[in-house]
Amino acid sequence: MESVEYKCPNCSADLKFNPATQKLDCEYCLSSFTVDEIKNICANTENSIPEEAVQMKEEFENHTQLYRCKSCGAEIMADDQQTATFCYYCHNPVILAGKMGGEFKPDKIIGFKLTKENAISSFQKWIGKRWFVPKDFKSQQQLEKLTGLYVPFWVADCSVNVDYRAIGKQLRSWTSGNYRYVETKEYRIVRNCSLLTKGIPADGETKIDDLLMEAIEPYDYKELKDFSMSYLSGFYADKYDVDKAQVFPRIRVRSDQACKNFVKSTITGYTSVSPSVEQFNIMNTNWSYMMLPVWFMTYKYNDKMYEFAINGQTGKLAGTPPLSKSRLAAVCGAVGAAVAAVIILFGGALF
Repeated sequence: MESVEYKCPNCSADLKFNPATQKLDCEYCLSSFTVDEIKNICANTENSIPEEAVQMKEEFENHTQLYRCKSCGAEIMADDQQTATFCYYCHNPVILAGKMGGEFKPDKIIGFKLTKENAISSFQKWIGKRWFVPKDFKSQQQLEKLTGLYVPFWVADCSVNVDYRAIGKQLRSWTSGNYRYVETKEYRIVRNCSLLTKGIPADGETKIDDLLMEAIEPYDYKELKDFSMSYLSGFYADKYDVDKAQVFPRIRVRSDQACKNFVKSTITGYTSVSPSVEQFNIMNTNWSYMMLPVWFMTYKYNDKMYEFAINGQTGKLAGTPPLSKSRLAAVCGAVGAAVAAVIILFGGALF
């Protein structure tokens, strides 16, 4: 089975994408190349800009393989050089399962900007003050499981028709003599307009928690590039297993909320606003399929899997640390003993 290989033009060693420089580096002769330079040099193996759709499909199928984890069923996209020794979800071995079709070829990609060292340092600072986590959770062995993963995302631009109607009330009160007066004025509020909600993302991977991916947003779409397999060199990448139709309800909820927030921002000067109609109808949706960078780690504790993610572009981190009840009890016991000692000491001094 063929694979895409990005070799150094100077020494023929493997090239790896460097998040710090946004270039492909050779670890042997220390040469460095831009993505565009490698596209030109490796034109025969680069399949990001095909001339015809059929050729694109055939090229992508021939140069991409799919590995499947026997334990949890996760599917990992990689070329021949990217042999997965463990699954980034459950850390069990994975095996070659088949090829990926051309429909899984992304439109755009944002390359990693955070190196693994950056990601580990960020995670250590985040977890450093949390005393009640299991001891091995902070171990170097656990930190080494932090994996650079390109996560598949559907990104939608939605054209929305807005029909919003409400009653706005203005209250005014004053006192005259022995009487207090309250004046209430009611106004009819109408907002009929068309809005465009742009760049709403939804991950297309069932194995990753949707809320976890939302928690590390946003990504800066100004740094989007045309998809090239060279960005994947040295990282893992997953194909989508949730299509556009399945993620659309999530997109619609987020689009509705964005429209509602915008409409409310235009309504000011009222004591209270009571909506009677709130309709946000999506009339058209433009889709993009993207690969976005995530440093991902899992930790299993007491038969529960904990997931952690770091935005590979911005460094934003999310996850819920595991709680070690034994360490919590030990700390509480130590605090309790210290308090008891203080009470005995000062209590004795009073007599």
